[in-house]
Amino acid sequence: MPWAATAGAWTEHNGHAQIITTFTSSNAEMSFDAKGHATIPTAFNKMSAETLAEYGLSGSITLLFAPTLVMADIATPGARAEHSNSVSYEGGGRVLLFGRAGKLSMQATYKSAGAFAMSVSADHESGQQIDVRLLYGTNYKLLDDDGFVDIEAGERFIGRPRPDETLVDLTAGLWLMPRTMIMAQSFNIISGNAIAPYTPYRTHKLEFSLVQRLTDRWSLQSSTFFSPAGRNALDEKGMSVALWAQL
Repeated sequence: MPWAATAGAWTEHNGHAQIITTFTSSNAEMSFDAKGHATIPTAFNKMSAETLAEYGLSGSITLLFAPTLVMADIATPGARAEHSNSVSYEGGGRVLLFGRAGKLSMQATYKSAGAFAMSVSADHESGQQIDVRLLYGTNYKLLDDDGFVDIEAGERFIGRPRPDETLVDLTAGLWLMPRTMIMAQSFNIISGNAIAPYTPYRTHKLEFSLVQRLTDRWSLQSSTFFSPAGRNALDEKGMSVALWAQL
């Protein structure tokens, strides 16, 4: 099994842990309107730092905890400029359902968030969300190189007035060399019925990464991402750097 795949449907081995710390910078000069066209001038800048910690309670149960710090500024025509420093905390677990033909898991987490709707809040009010998803991962060979595919689908139940969200995330990775992997990811969110101050929205992001294994325990991931489509959402692009540790 490719070492880097353990952040998806795979569960950690008993007593083992994985920590991924990510620093992200992104911006947007336009937003997608209700018809999906990037026509709304926007001044958006965001810096974030997130740590995902996973611990194998047993071979089939993994606990996870993810604090996140976000600093953001946004301004759009006809709306008040906003600035926010937001801290959120997410915790939960992942259970392996079966692992013969690939890995099928179920994951549930609870997240509390600060202001600015970085994930679950609006108008400087605290928010919360429950995320439930089904994950499937499998390994493959391509020209004798090891690779993996991870597919995740689920529902986020979010405190009002924000609508609930349906999500679909896709990841494919391939080790080109023993210490170098390329990875492509697609992150997709579709909102449910919305009430003021929200309108229905869709966000789609594509991310491409290079993962370099520094030692047997440490790896460095460098990524770039952009939004190829959306509705009532930012036309966002950016980059991130992540440090992976196996303990």
